[in-house]
This record gives sequence, structure tokens and C-alpha cells, in this order.
Amino acid sequence: MKPTFLPVALLLLTMTTCGFCVFAPSFGNDGADTDSLSVHFASPPFPAAADFSGESLPLERFDVREALERELIVNANFHSNTLQYLKRAYRYFPVIEPILAENNIPGDFKFLALIESDFLYKVSPKGAAGFWQFIKDSAIECGLEVNSEVDERYHLEKATVAACKSLNNACKMFGSWTMSAAAYNMGTAGLSKQANRQQCDNYYDLLLSDETMRYVFRIVAVKLIMNEPEKYGFSVPENEKYNPVPYTEVEVKTSVDDWAKFAIEHHTTYKMLKLLNPWLRDAKLTNAAKKTYVIKLPEE
Repeated sequence: MKPTFLPVALLLLTMTTCGFCVFAPSFGNDGADTDSLSVHFASPPFPAAADFSGESLPLERFDVREALERELIVNANFHSNTLQYLKRAYRYFPVIEPILAENNIPGDFKFLALIESDFLYKVSPKGAAGFWQFIKDSAIECGLEVNSEVDERYHLEKATVAACKSLNNACKMFGSWTMSAAAYNMGTAGLSKQANRQQCDNYYDLLLSDETMRYVFRIVAVKLIMNEPEKYGFSVPENEKYNPVPYTEVEVKTSVDDWAKFAIEHHTTYKMLKLLNPWLRDAKLTNAAKKTYVIKLPEE
């Protein structure tokens, strides 16, 4: 009869989802391995105080405390994901932070972009795209160009400016950055409807969808872990950080028949061109309106 490894697999799966743990074999008095496992679980460190964009979380409330603890446990133990957060942040935070500051948006919103997209250029089931996960209509309303050849939802700088516009408008509407973040997740119309129905304008007092009720707590949990990674068991040596890619810029004011040929003419590859300019969505650029586009090229 073949041995089964299912109990061990289930144990390892449990260890990755249920909190900080210490894993070690158990030995008898004579030092022999008894084939038993000793596993000790503990919650990750919980802060005495926490805030989002300068607005304090009411941690004295059991529902708020437990909601934050839930997200701390999940993210502190989702090691593969959180480690990649820490690595990618060194490349993208330096781009996002000054744009937020220029547009009077608190720096904590960089963590919103991170949890929205994992800093990967992916598309959600609802068609939201880019680091800030804009749906097409919202992106166009915020001034981004979205078509088959150019999709500025994937343009980090321009999409960040557009997100700032949306966040500022929501903050003016609801009166707090916390509610602005919630509105970014569920939409201003949906949040306004619930606030009116429940006669309440405080995020922590509203009963919302599970996703939106977890949203701010997830941002804060990721913020706490990334601000003090060693405290939560993470370590990223300097040589493992994903640093910004050095680049130069050229302007394009005409059509481009073939981006691959363009790349070769500029001493790079089609792949590298698309990695630095993910908002170029086709192999060509028609540019009938004769707009000026700034293209990033890797430094030689």
C-alpha cells in the first residue's frame, strides 16, 4: 500500500493561511524522531494604533479590530504575494509618490494601487485594467485615451494622475479619505446610495459588500507590513529589490507602421519597448490626430 502525503499537504496548507507559526519535528526522550509534528500558531503583531491617510481607525471597537486583524493574518501569511509586493514597491512607489503629492493625495493611496493590481498589468473580470484598475468609461471620464492602439490605463504616470482626480472628487463628496477609498472600490453612486439608506457617512459604521468592508482594512494591513516588514517576518536584501529601469524618452508625433522596426531603429527590442510602454496596445500606431506621444526607451 502506497503511503499518503495528504495529511502533510493539508497541514502545510493550513500553516500558510492560519497565522504565524513555528514548525519543528518532535523527538522522544532518547532524541529519536517520533514522526510527529509540533506546530505553534500565533497572530501577527497587532498595532496599538493605526490610521489611513491620517484618519485613525477606531481600534477600540471589536468589529474594527477583528477586521484589521483578519487582513494582517491573511497578508502576513500570504508569503509569496507579500514578498513580491515588497520587491515591486521599490520600482513603482518612487513613480507614484510624487504624483500623489503634487495632486494633494495622501501617500497611503500608493497602497491602494498595490492591492488593486499587485503592480501587475492585469485585467479584472469586469474589464478594469492597469495598476489603478480603471474600467473603460471611468478612464475616459478622467481624461485617459483608451482604444485598440493606445490604452493609457496602462500608462503609470497618466493613470496615477487620473486616479488622483477621481480620489479628490470622492473626498469632496464624502468628506474623508477613508470614504474616498471605499468609493474607489464600489463607485461613488453605490456608496452614496448606501450612506443615504443607512443615514451614515462613516465608513466604519456602514454595512457594505464584503469586498468593500475589507478594502480599507486590507490597505492598512499591507501598509503596516510594508512599513515594518521585519516585524512581520519579511526580509528583502538590497540586491533583491526590483529597482527602477533607467530609460530615455523620445517624442513621436506621426504614425508608426511597425513598433518592432521602430524598436530596432532605436537600438532596443520590441519586447523591451512594450515592457517600458505597456500602454502601446498594438503593433502599430495610426495617430490620425497627430498627437504627441512620449516613448520610453531603455538606456544603452
